[in-house]
Amino acid sequence: MSIGLVIGLVLGFGLWLLLNAVPKLFTVNQDERAVKTSFGRAQRIGDTTTLEDPIAESLRPEERERYRYPTLKVIQPGGPYVVFPWEKVYKVSIATRTENMAFDPESPEANRGNTLLEAVTKDQLNTDLTGQIRYHVSERNLYAYLFGVKNPTAHIMGYFVSILRERIANYAAPTTTQPTDGNAVAGISINDLRKNLRDLNESMDRECASSAARYGVVLDASLITAIDPPQDVEGALAAINTAYNQISSDISLAQATADQTIVQSHRAVEIETLRAQAEVEPLVALSDQISLLKSSGGTPAVNGYRRYVRLGLLEHASRVIKEVA
Repeated sequence: MSIGLVIGLVLGFGLWLLLNAVPKLFTVNQDERAVKTSFGRAQRIGDTTTLEDPIAESLRPEERERYRYPTLKVIQPGGPYVVFPWEKVYKVSIATRTENMAFDPESPEANRGNTLLEAVTKDQLNTDLTGQIRYHVSERNLYAYLFGVKNPTAHIMGYFVSILRERIANYAAPTTTQPTDGNAVAGISINDLRKNLRDLNESMDRECASSAARYGVVLDASLITAIDPPQDVEGALAAINTAYNQISSDISLAQATADQTIVQSHRAVEIETLRAQAEVEPLVALSDQISLLKSSGGTPAVNGYRRYVRLGLLEHASRVIKEVA
């Protein structure tokens, strides 16, 4: 009886081994990439690592050894490919994904139901942030995405949020930026943030450039669409902005008036200068002509002109003083 049981077990195991030892086929879609493991070890490209790839250039020197991952053999779209029983295939979608920046994959109740992200500005003002981030899996670092972290999406969202909150807490507007609108009062961080959303988004893109080398996820772009303070603070900010706008308007009006006065003064000086030149030019020309007549022997004519001029002056004189010899 025991011998029959043993023979049955051996035959059953042999049949199971025969059925499962048959290689299987699989395909890879266009938006997918695949990686094989053999006895649990991912197939690699020699001894190369991600530190030799350009994606590691954004890592700080002290981070390079921490994020050293092997370079894997990536199976491109197509097929059919063969997979043996001792091998396992991991498929990954590399399509671009879009998520609310308040999304927390591990806690649906966090961030007010994954709708608003809170952050504190450098002047201790609580703000609500709304926006989106776009990301995709990096084909050049699939090891980090598949085997480096347990939940890559949670890691990348936490990484992004931590950098964003740090940036909000220390943000300072560019020194070249001048206040020109109602949300630009100097020295109030919420106004600086609202006015420079584009600069903030571009800064986040630069700060998150190392995500591909860290977690195998590329952050394509961040789009912060709104930064709002609490309602009780919003009214105070509106009053400050209104007062600042009035002051800015008065200063602009005074500056315009001053500029207009300066232009008019310059114009008046120019007119008087031209008038003086118009009066001087005939006298200069007459002097040149008299000098020319005198030098060419026309002394009698010059004397006659002088006598004519004297007579004209005497007609307008009320008193004449004549020297007696």
